[in-house]
Amino acid sequence: MPTQVTTPADEDLDRIYLDDRAQSVGHMFRDRVKKTPNKVAYWYPEGEDYAKVTWAQVKERVYDLAAGLITLGVQAEDRVALASGTRYEWALADLANMCAGATTTTIYPSTIADDVAFILSDSGSVIAFAEDAKQVEKLRDIRDTIPCVRKVVVIDGEGDGDWVMPLAELEALGAGLLAEDPGVVDARIDASQPDHLATIIYTSGTTGRPKGVRLLHKAWTYQGSATAAIRILQPDDLQYLWLPLAHVFGKQLLTIPLAVGFPTVIDGRVDKIVENLPKVKPTFMAAVPRIFEKVHGNVSLMMQKEGGVKEKLFNWATGVGGKVSELTVAGKSPGMVLGAQHALADRLVLSTVRNRFGGNIRFFISGSAALNPEISRWFHSVGLLVAEGYGLTETSSAAYVNRVVAYKIGSVGWPLPGLETRIAEDGEILLRGEGIMQGYHNNPEATAEVLDEEGWFHTGDIGELDGRGFLRITDRKKDLFKTSNGKYVAPSQIEASFKALCPYVSQILVHGNDRKFVSALVTLDPDGIKPWAAANGLDGKSYEEIVSSPQAHDMVQGYVDQLNATLNNWEQVKKFSILDSDFSIENGELTPSLKMKRKVVTDRYRKDLDALYS
Repeated sequence: MPTQVTTPADEDLDRIYLDDRAQSVGHMFRDRVKKTPNKVAYWYPEGEDYAKVTWAQVKERVYDLAAGLITLGVQAEDRVALASGTRYEWALADLANMCAGATTTTIYPSTIADDVAFILSDSGSVIAFAEDAKQVEKLRDIRDTIPCVRKVVVIDGEGDGDWVMPLAELEALGAGLLAEDPGVVDARIDASQPDHLATIIYTSGTTGRPKGVRLLHKAWTYQGSATAAIRILQPDDLQYLWLPLAHVFGKQLLTIPLAVGFPTVIDGRVDKIVENLPKVKPTFMAAVPRIFEKVHGNVSLMMQKEGGVKEKLFNWATGVGGKVSELTVAGKSPGMVLGAQHALADRLVLSTVRNRFGGNIRFFISGSAALNPEISRWFHSVGLLVAEGYGLTETSSAAYVNRVVAYKIGSVGWPLPGLETRIAEDGEILLRGEGIMQGYHNNPEATAEVLDEEGWFHTGDIGELDGRGFLRITDRKKDLFKTSNGKYVAPSQIEASFKALCPYVSQILVHGNDRKFVSALVTLDPDGIKPWAAANGLDGKSYEEIVSSPQAHDMVQGYVDQLNATLNNWEQVKKFSILDSDFSIENGELTPSLKMKRKVVTDRYRKDLDALYS
């Protein structure tokens, strides 16, 4: 029989989140402004520094934009699309939609024109916010196919007096309406109900068209209140937010501050993260596993390059930190000798690593895909907790998360309050609660495949619960493959293990469905491989020349041998090929959250895979 589990936290948490629920996202925002009008809400880039705005200042702009949408004829639950990267104006536009009673349709700026046309048409979006001239041009190219879009509002750019208007013009229209009818936006907020549609997020499908996930206001108010209830975040925290806001993870991280009240630094410049963290000094940051993998790999390579005393000191310090980490996770304290060693290691080495992230980090959150436990342990050894969580677009992001005071490395933690969990007989994780989607937009067949009559959402993920209620994800149900010898293999676990071992790898696809053995396609990090190349007689060579060299093959083979030593015989990677280019979002091989599109990669490199078995 399936196992059914409810939150292991006590009833007080359920009571807190149930008693503190807002009616809609618009209500959440308005309540936050009333509670802390003069507290800083957001930081955003301005020149070489950051500008800061209070909740009261945010409300003024949001209300102007919301009223502007009303002047354009936007009605309750009308869809308003948002095609932009991560920036302050994204938050303003989304909040304006919520306060106008509209529904935000999110679009990644990297989405190709054909998919943008589908998303806008399928959602029936009547207005579209566009980040810049590039996004406007994309919309112009498909204008004939999106007659539903009445007006485009450009954030950075000029209007054309017809179809496109600048953001400032929309704000001016709204300010004029508010001067005539000061209560027009509040009336829209008052009319918003928990079961009204708040957001449609189109999943990055690996085959066919993306599916629009319908998330109601009660899903977001649940996320806000449930996160506040577990007290993982406090009003005096400072968030650094760079994740794509068109993704459910980013959208959730914009919602939680409405409930908790902490400020958020919104800065989508991914190339500036390392530079800006010491400047901003955040207390927490969410990221996808690839970021933690790259940090771990870069530090490992840097220490190898230093060599000598510095490398030995670093290894000693992280070794001491690892021993303390094991004791801490087990709920124990280090003895006098180990404690003294740890204090010295921290002063000489570990604090220096933490200062690279600003020095104030209480914890990181990792989500969107599985993080290798060895990388989590490494971060914990230097005094940085990575609280891994679990969720999907269909669960309005977070379903499970490790707590700062109760965590288990290798697990995704405990469920949010009020969430019910079942583990089916085949190991699939089933979830039920107010954070679950209403269904897929205009797609009842796909909805029926994952939402059963009792309201259980079938996640497609395989997992197991331990005696304390910690959930461990073992693989995607559809990603598990069986070799021709009848043995099942979980590729994502093997891939994550290899990334923890090899500091030069960027991506790896483990393959073997119906094959007689397991193989892999590997890409190397274009930046990380250069110092290695210089030290191995390949200085000045192109990326293609480096990865096709015998030296590179031998290097990767060494790490594959290390990997295979930890695997069952039928799981071991017998052959591999290093590809001459890395995977990318632009080429459709990665999702915007940097997850590999397994089927796309498999189909695109079918000849390379077949060659491994010839």
